Amino acid sequence: MLELRPNCEVCDKDLPPASTEARICSYECTYCKDCADHVLHNVCPNCGGGLVPRPIRPSIARRSGVSLAHQPASTHRVHSKYTAGEIRDFTDRIKDVRPEAR
Repeated sequence: MLELRPNCEVCDKDLPPASTEARICSYECTYCKDCADHVLHNVCPNCGGGLVPRPIRPSIARRSGVSLAHQPASTHRVHSKYTAGEIRDFTDRIKDVRPEAR
């Protein structure tokens, strides 16, 4: 089950569970749309994978036991362990390689 992290790991922008601005990699690293597009260039600085829109978990249980009320989003904020320069150097090296070829 997705963790639904509450913030962008680069700029710390709040990304509530219903945010359409959240982007994730296959490891659930989480970024805002602006950082994903303009800082990271669709490259996760942790794994090198691509970034996609994070799914939105239903707020209302339309099926028994399946909603934010039953599986709440994480409240643990995560921040990148890399400096802005390290992120730039890493993403610059692979941003022109399509995610499926990385």
